[in-house]
Amino acid sequence: MSLTRPSTTSLYTLSFWLLCVSNFLFSASFSMMIPELPDYLARLGGREYVGLIIALFTLTAGVSRPFSGKITDTVGRVPVMAFGSIICFFCGFLYPYLITVWGFLTLRLIHGFSTGTKPTATSAYVADVVPATRRGEAMGMLGLFTAMGMSLGPAIGSWLADDYSMNVMFWTSSAFALLSIAILLRMPETLMNRQPFRFGLLRLKKEEIFDKQAIPPFIVLLLQSFSSGTILTVISSVSSSLGIANKGLFFTVYTIASLAVRLLFSKSSDRYGRVPVLFISTSVLALSMVFLVLTDPLDKHALIWFWSSAILYGMSWGMNSPTVQAWTADLSDERTRGRAMATMYIALEAGIGLGAIASGWLLNHWIGEIGVDASFAVSGALAVVAVFYLAWYWQQGIKAKRQRMNDADEMALLDGEP
Repeated sequence: MSLTRPSTTSLYTLSFWLLCVSNFLFSASFSMMIPELPDYLARLGGREYVGLIIALFTLTAGVSRPFSGKITDTVGRVPVMAFGSIICFFCGFLYPYLITVWGFLTLRLIHGFSTGTKPTATSAYVADVVPATRRGEAMGMLGLFTAMGMSLGPAIGSWLADDYSMNVMFWTSSAFALLSIAILLRMPETLMNRQPFRFGLLRLKKEEIFDKQAIPPFIVLLLQSFSSGTILTVISSVSSSLGIANKGLFFTVYTIASLAVRLLFSKSSDRYGRVPVLFISTSVLALSMVFLVLTDPLDKHALIWFWSSAILYGMSWGMNSPTVQAWTADLSDERTRGRAMATMYIALEAGIGLGAIASGWLLNHWIGEIGVDASFAVSGALAVVAVFYLAWYWQQGIKAKRQRMNDADEMALLDGEP
């Protein structure tokens, strides 16, 4: 018996478009402040804690994933999405009032619950409402709106902070989150046989924490997302060293590249397979890290390497994100789809958090550009490891397919015997 409302044959329904717009507002809400937070924390007297800006955010996001997965599979998709947006709304509103280092870091810890809940339920919702054969395309289109929010958010945030104030930026972030909640109110729930929320649902059994079916996407995303933590922590200082006034422009360029890839190649993983597409996109990710290592402020070609890296980085994630999500949905059981999505996102948060902590440590303990280059070098090396893992997994899949064909041929011969 199906536990969710059956997918329609149509992909672009009203519910799907509402979800896309809500995701745009949500991603713009939390991303618009990212480029300005390192300098903001330094002005509060917490320069040595810059690496914690992203790490604390991803810590609570990762910790909340198993809970959000279970609640998504029992209480419903829409309530969990709304909860994530509500957290964003309150945190954006409170940043201007918590002006001590520890107050700021505490709020970052709480803010992480937003991305620990909404994306989990959103991915499960999309998998519910679109045909299985078009999941890659659907995740790509949803990611298109998310990427637009991630692109415009940092640029808007830096503009508001420079031309108005940090407080105006924080309050605008809060307003975006409020609008994303309002849109969710019009969306029908897709989970059938829902349960009312009770605190007993927050008690997790061992098998409810991690979905074993999602292990392959977990490994790949963990290795890929380390670079994201590095970028979020380091790229603003690299931009400053190159004389780029708006520290959000790198995010804008890579997201525009991501948008272009999603528009042109959104159906590629549905057509050619998840693993082959990830093999190519992860290779591009590794190359983008190499270009950042080559970005030397004293080199006359530094800006070429820098912007080329932004483009390659965006191209890689334009394929990585929707393909990993679709791959996870393919491998998951309908009854525990929320748990599978949560497991995938745990890898994302863990990778980003580790990348942020490692790059923050390298920046504080290694002199000048050495720490920056080391951060990008480690990120590139881990991406290469992911490429080798995907090559191995791809080869195992080919062997398994050949074995099934051989078994089928043997069965056909046996059936044909007198």
